[in-house]
Amino acid sequence: MGSMNFKAAAAHVAPVYLDPVASAEKACSVIAEAARNGASLVVFSESFLPGFPVWAALYPPIQSHGHFKRFLKTSVYVDGPEIDSVRKAASDNGVFVSIGFSERNPASVGGLWNSNVLISDTGEILIHHRKLVATFFEKLVWDPGDGAGLIVANTRIGRIGGLICGENTNPVARYSLMTQAEQVHISSYPPIWPTRIPTESDNYDNRAANRIRASAHCFEAKCFGIVVAGRFDEGARRSIALDDPTIEAIVDASPRASSFFLGPTGASIGDEMIDEGIGYAHIDLDDCIEPKRFHDVVAGYNRYDIFDVAVNRTRRKPIRFAECSTEAAPRGPEILALPE
Repeated sequence: MGSMNFKAAAAHVAPVYLDPVASAEKACSVIAEAARNGASLVVFSESFLPGFPVWAALYPPIQSHGHFKRFLKTSVYVDGPEIDSVRKAASDNGVFVSIGFSERNPASVGGLWNSNVLISDTGEILIHHRKLVATFFEKLVWDPGDGAGLIVANTRIGRIGGLICGENTNPVARYSLMTQAEQVHISSYPPIWPTRIPTESDNYDNRAANRIRASAHCFEAKCFGIVVAGRFDEGARRSIALDDPTIEAIVDASPRASSFFLGPTGASIGDEMIDEGIGYAHIDLDDCIEPKRFHDVVAGYNRYDIFDVAVNRTRRKPIRFAECSTEAAPRGPEILALPE
């Protein structure tokens, strides 16, 4: 399987909001720095390209059309130049990279997915995952994904899987990765999650919630966890609030998330990042073995005669074309099949 020990990096950094080219360039710079510091895996936050659509939580739908148009036009295709540049940086530096992005749908001028790719150290896309269900206000931005990305990649540094944000609350999605002998679980989150107006108390603590979910998965799967939420900077704040004091107050009252690492018992390891920067942790995959002896939920600590789980990993497409034979084909404009 390769090395049982490696260094992982959590990129707790802000994108250049709504500028995917500049954000991709920043990601490439972070990848190079992390590689120089000995990292073999570099992880970025949810929707790093072109930034997270916090505005969907702050405006009524009929008042957010402008925000949606700007966000859509700066979202990226999985085979576009922005992702290509990140793939090249992964290959040039010999590291694995996980990055979240708002993915444009080639079948629709208004369709988006909340997506993530795991890129190999040779620049190959190993996993292309689209978030199964958009969470809360995200449903006004992103469409449902599919199960095609519920894959654990077998790499030279171990078996790596991941889920996006609220998917880490879905026990069946998590279990589908556990059953593929997942050793490193990546959880990507937004940097900020507004849920209440400032006059109300007990605003949702996303930092605590993210830790609860990640610790639970690591403890149950007996795997390492890398949780990356990124940063919400002043550029994003200005772009979203548009000098509206009410919106600014809600944004300022919303707690910021952190990025951190967990071991196979759910305990913290390595750095925890609150301010912008790159955090690191050393991962020894042999540490995943001993906890499995206590309760291995995908082996001896389960009852397959009682529980039966099935997962559909078909990539969803809006249409399938049945092509005519050359002899019978009518004359007219060519209709191209849509790419995946």
